Amino acid sequence: MTQERIKAYEKIKKALTEAPLLLMTDWNIPFKLYIDACGDGLGAALHQVQIIGDKPTEGPVCSISRQIKPTEARYGASQMGCLFLVCALEKLHYYLDGSVFEVITDYNAVKSLLNMITPNRHMLRWQIAIQEYRGNMTIVHKSGNIHKNSDGLSRWTLANTPDIPAYVPLKAEPQIPIEVINITHIGTEFFEEVRESYKQDQNCHILTSLLDKDCKDKFLVNALDEVCKSSYSEGRFHFFY
Repeated sequence: MTQERIKAYEKIKKALTEAPLLLMTDWNIPFKLYIDACGDGLGAALHQVQIIGDKPTEGPVCSISRQIKPTEARYGASQMGCLFLVCALEKLHYYLDGSVFEVITDYNAVKSLLNMITPNRHMLRWQIAIQEYRGNMTIVHKSGNIHKNSDGLSRWTLANTPDIPAYVPLKAEPQIPIEVINITHIGTEFFEEVRESYKQDQNCHILTSLLDKDCKDKFLVNALDEVCKSSYSEGRFHFFY
């Protein structure tokens, strides 16, 4: 790294963080959110079209990017695009909550995310997450050659380490308890024992005789114990073949 390159780098860094390149947010003007993802990272650029020098000029309000997590590396291209739409909305919530904005992406899946009929578990969770923006957000698909801002951000992401100003401590994933259902096989011997116990029970034998033949024999009814007699009189017993 030569002194000339260091000066050029510092000059570019200063230019990117000062007006007129970095616009002051105008809350009365809609936003444009450019998003892009690649195999290494995710990037987003939030723009507005403001009047500068008597003519409409589009410029950045802020830019964000991050590296993908190991678990996200397995996602396909469509899932990756949808993932960073959700991440960008979460990160830029204070800009976009209640604001009208347009999402510009070269991923078709992002455009169809809101109206996906049979989403998988990831897409369903993300679909729910962006519902609060539904009335103010328009998703537009455009070719990738206009995404040089967000494309560059996604390809040159910084590692999420404590030595950078944008460091975000990783949260431990919540422990989700798993409910277990135990299924026990009951052999025929058990049901035979239950069947024999009914035959040996005096109340069951009497009730079977009364209900099977619709018998009204008072002698049999009086032979029941008080609890069964009361329940029989109230019609609580039924015989099913």
